[in-house]
Amino acid sequence: MRIASSDAGAGAAVTPPSRVAIRLGHAGQCFLRTRPGIERRMKSVAVFPRTRELRIINEPEPVIQSPTQLLLRILDVGICGTDREICAFEYGTPPQGAAHLVIGHESLAEVVAAGDAVETLRAGDLVIPMVRRPCTHDHCAACRAGRQDFCSTGDFRERGIKEAHGFMTEMVVEEERYLHRIPRTLRDVGVLVEPLTIAQKALIQLWDIQERLPWTCPHRSGRRHGHCRRAVVLGAGPVGLLGAMALRANDFETIVYSRDRAPHPKEELTRAIGASYVCSEDVAPADLAAHVGDIDVVYEAAGASAIAFEMMHALGANSVFVFTGVPGRRGPVQVDTDALMRNLVLRNQVVFGTVNAGHDAFEAAVRELEGFVARWPQAVSSLISASHPLENHRELLLGRPGGIKHVLRMAA
Repeated sequence: MRIASSDAGAGAAVTPPSRVAIRLGHAGQCFLRTRPGIERRMKSVAVFPRTRELRIINEPEPVIQSPTQLLLRILDVGICGTDREICAFEYGTPPQGAAHLVIGHESLAEVVAAGDAVETLRAGDLVIPMVRRPCTHDHCAACRAGRQDFCSTGDFRERGIKEAHGFMTEMVVEEERYLHRIPRTLRDVGVLVEPLTIAQKALIQLWDIQERLPWTCPHRSGRRHGHCRRAVVLGAGPVGLLGAMALRANDFETIVYSRDRAPHPKEELTRAIGASYVCSEDVAPADLAAHVGDIDVVYEAAGASAIAFEMMHALGANSVFVFTGVPGRRGPVQVDTDALMRNLVLRNQVVFGTVNAGHDAFEAAVRELEGFVARWPQAVSSLISASHPLENHRELLLGRPGGIKHVLRMAA
């Protein structure tokens, strides 16, 4: 096993080599251990569903147990609506046999040490861990193909969400196959990669779906796609604004549709990337097409079912509606299902949902974020409203801080 500490120039605190010993376990397993009698501890943010508690816990640092694993220092963890819902105990499942779940799934980490069989990463690299882990069923073709984002059984695990501890902690051990390296130039905004994968996966599927059309138009990536010109992003949170950036980078005329009335920082950011901003208080969903023109794509990122289904009435012919939000459990809403069905059939419309992401979307998100930084540096940096110390976790997870994206800074 290779043991190498990363550069200490960033104020990183690593285990001194004099305190590290290596031993070879059964079946060739490699372990990273401190000297006998010395156990290194770390802080983590965890929920306890049975007692409905949220608190910082102190637990042993993890150790490398396989030649293909790496020891990571977590640098940043983004906070999103999923984290807040878990902290409200709407869902969130601890690992089997555990009373607590360490939360956090949007993360940026630095490699501290690597097992002997690790091929592509080394100490000092910045990485983004993937979130979902495959189910174990032989009949799940998606998971057996490494596409657990399309798992058909529902028995996948998700770090920080479902049956696997997350990244709101100081150190993590992870398999190489679940890590994506990012350049140092993205250090300050790299935590945005994971939420950006949502838009990237949606776009990958969108291009494939629109190949159904009998005419095509050139796309800057070299692929050819059909009839995609104007897109509406429903919601101006982090996922919506990153989706708007992805659509603008792919040459869509983009309209962000949100309830926040201008002037507003979200409206300013939208205009900074060359998109338009429309307030839902000024234009009703059913009237939006008359206001902006025919709508070819709706990228839903609000998690509000009532307004989403209203917006479906504004879709144009041959258009696509992408659902990414997961609404909370509220009362039923009235939907004109006959009108929706007529439009879907008579206007050749497609509706699909997308969740999680595969390697292709992660790789695309890293490339696109680099492009965003080069094209709109101020807009990208303004997505992160503030970085906070770990001690501020409760006000961020239990409250509703203003701004766009808040980040817990776990290490310098």
